[in-house]
Amino acid sequence: MKKLKTAIIGCGKVGDFHAKAYVNIENSEFTAVCDNNIERAKSFAEKYGVKAYSDIEEMITKEQIEVVSICTPHPLHANPAVIAADCGCNVLVEKPLASSLEDCDRIIEAGNRNHVQIGTMVQRRFYRPAMRIRKAIDSGKIGKPVLGTVTMLGWRDKDYYDSDPWRGTWKGEGGGVMVNQAPHQIDLLQWYMGEVDEVYGVWKNLNHPYIEVEDTAVAVIKFKNGGVGNIVVSNSQNPALHGKVHIFGENGAAVGVQTDGGQMFIAGMSNITEAPYNDIWTVPGEEEMQPVWKKEDTDFFNSVDSMYYYHQQQIEDFVSAVANGTKPLVDAVEGRKTVEIYTAIYRSTETNQVIKFPIK
Repeated sequence: MKKLKTAIIGCGKVGDFHAKAYVNIENSEFTAVCDNNIERAKSFAEKYGVKAYSDIEEMITKEQIEVVSICTPHPLHANPAVIAADCGCNVLVEKPLASSLEDCDRIIEAGNRNHVQIGTMVQRRFYRPAMRIRKAIDSGKIGKPVLGTVTMLGWRDKDYYDSDPWRGTWKGEGGGVMVNQAPHQIDLLQWYMGEVDEVYGVWKNLNHPYIEVEDTAVAVIKFKNGGVGNIVVSNSQNPALHGKVHIFGENGAAVGVQTDGGQMFIAGMSNITEAPYNDIWTVPGEEEMQPVWKKEDTDFFNSVDSMYYYHQQQIEDFVSAVANGTKPLVDAVEGRKTVEIYTAIYRSTETNQVIKFPIK
């Protein structure tokens, strides 16, 4: 098996997730890291026995990097992604693809222009209960999906927002709960329900006066298949964490996943406390499977290092797609869809109007 030379841009907390994956993937040769702070890059590189750079183009050309992960703060995804693509390198971008549609389109255009793959990290698609929903929809077990809901209720305190200077700011984070905590659930909703037709939404900052961005958002969505949905996400609900995506079919059957539960998770700072599971499942003939699957999925989740395993699953999918010339499960076009949804909610709040898709 040919190994592809892999690297990371951005040596912060989430960079460790990608580094461990690249070390463990069979067809990856983890080679280098890059950060605008060369001392941070050197410290990170020393942990993994790779080379450190502060210049993206130099790293990619000198080391002949074939796949690179972008692990910088959200508003800083586009420039390194475009530079890497212009160097002929395939690029996997941490979620969300970017903090603006303009940046998303720059990234996608760079990939097309240079004929390289661009992917977006949304590793919760690889959770077993999340995949089970996708398979149920694809096999027609619920008929056409007609109603989809996202609920992501949790709490972030001042210490969290103080943990990095970019958190809670428009310039540094690009948004709040929709951009940082809820992209996974919003991604699953559109993956299950299909293309969006229009959105009406409202965002608020309810009880975090020390941040600029939203801590809460709600929205109503109409999908092009005739279905409807809603989104309720918040960092203002204390205690604990509940992230759920529920899909209801035209035959009356319902399928759902709790993607997150227990306590709020912070990359590199805390652990995932509850395994994801199908919290709703009323597919005819499969109603009794819910507790069976919950035990199986929980046992499996607890048997792996869940902090890194699902990152590794998606990174392996992306590297294999590059090696084989196939499409990864989540490319940049898929990643843009989540950004389009939360952008519509921001614009709807500004204008107090329904936002029709597609939007620029």
